[in-house]
Amino acid sequence: MKLKEAYQLNVEYLNHKLDVENNFDVCNRSFILGNRECTFYFIDGFVKDEIFEKIFEFLLKLTPDDFPFRMNVFEKKAIPYTEVELINDFETIITQILSGSILCLIDGYDYAISIDGRTYPNRSISEPEDDRVLRGSRDSFVETLVFNTALIRRRIRDEHLKTEIHSVGTKSKTDVVLCYMKNVADPKNISDLKAQITSIDIPSLSLAQESLAECLIQKNWWNPFPRIRYTERPDVASANIYEGKIVILVDNSPAAMILPTSFFDFLQEANDFYFPPLIGTYLRWVRLIIFACTLFLTPLWYLYIQNPQLFPEWLSFLQVQEMNAVPIIIQLLIVEFLIDAIKLASLNTPSALSGSFGVIGALVLGEFAIKAHWFVPEVLLYMAFVSLANFTQPSYELSYAFKLWRILLLIFTWAFNIIGFISGLVLIVLTLYFTPAILHHNYLFPLIPLNMKKLKELLIRVPIDKNNGILNYRGK
Repeated sequence: MKLKEAYQLNVEYLNHKLDVENNFDVCNRSFILGNRECTFYFIDGFVKDEIFEKIFEFLLKLTPDDFPFRMNVFEKKAIPYTEVELINDFETIITQILSGSILCLIDGYDYAISIDGRTYPNRSISEPEDDRVLRGSRDSFVETLVFNTALIRRRIRDEHLKTEIHSVGTKSKTDVVLCYMKNVADPKNISDLKAQITSIDIPSLSLAQESLAECLIQKNWWNPFPRIRYTERPDVASANIYEGKIVILVDNSPAAMILPTSFFDFLQEANDFYFPPLIGTYLRWVRLIIFACTLFLTPLWYLYIQNPQLFPEWLSFLQVQEMNAVPIIIQLLIVEFLIDAIKLASLNTPSALSGSFGVIGALVLGEFAIKAHWFVPEVLLYMAFVSLANFTQPSYELSYAFKLWRILLLIFTWAFNIIGFISGLVLIVLTLYFTPAILHHNYLFPLIPLNMKKLKELLIRVPIDKNNGILNYRGK
């Protein structure tokens, strides 16, 4: 619906649509500029008073001779601001106002002036709670979109860096920005991702990046393996952009989405690259081996408990010394759930009570639980190792994927013994193989299809070469 020629009708329509009388934070202010009436609309809290006052200081000096016949001429002569846009569509006007822009209607013109003087409330750019580094930058993404793009621009001063904005959600109209290097990223990936985002038809992205991710991954929801990598670190996002990947920034979210992503991408960490190559390689292998143990340690130990005759004699120390009435499989599953219950409880525990929470957790999963014959010491030992080892993986999604597969392996081993264990392993491999990646990218790349150069880079922290390590994701 276009603006009407009658100024008063336009004002009445906007007042009605924005419900100015009942929404205390939707402000409209009428003035006389020269000999013309005008009305400004803005959201209180999104516009700084200083910016508004500076604009008015200039506009109130206008005379009737300063109002030309065409609005585009008036905008160039009379609006001393950097981000100004002319709009004559009511739907776009309302979206701009609710997004935080200042909008001005002037009698005699069939266009409205949108002044992007918004300043969203934001927190400080401090180090993220997860994915910390011993050396390296201490900044992180925040919930304000323009700050996030600035953090990337600060690291990539290249004219080929593109930041394309899209709007998703018929109600929320959430801003979504695609960041990529035009001369490095795959053009087909870019066009396909744009098509997927523009085709999303939902009321709102109520959960920010998670809502968008579930719109992009509509099939195989039962598959626990993650298809999208997240990071709150601008340096990690910039490095992936250099490599030819696409970073998606969602307004109101401090987490950037990285696409396309393979399974092996989740095994990398920023600390690997802030240390010399030898130390970075060692840390990577330690993390890979320990994290693999989180999947196989308890299922293999339970398999040994069921079939000690199939294992060497020197592994006899793994046997349970004092069994109790509770079956081992039940103990393992109970501890699996108790650990998650403690994690959930820690999220809701005020910092002032964190000490008490630690004492309670030690009582539940400590010596008292063993003396009460709930658990045998071996179960708590191995589950404690598994729980700690999970924190070596920076991706929470992959950690919980391994946890679910570990529980499934335990159940299969309990139900079908060796055949169940082998069947569980085959199921994991097949699920990995058939997991569909986003954007025409094989989920097991560079293993399938085999690319030795990229596979070597995943296993060994190679020194930075003359190209500064910038390669596209296909390894070309």
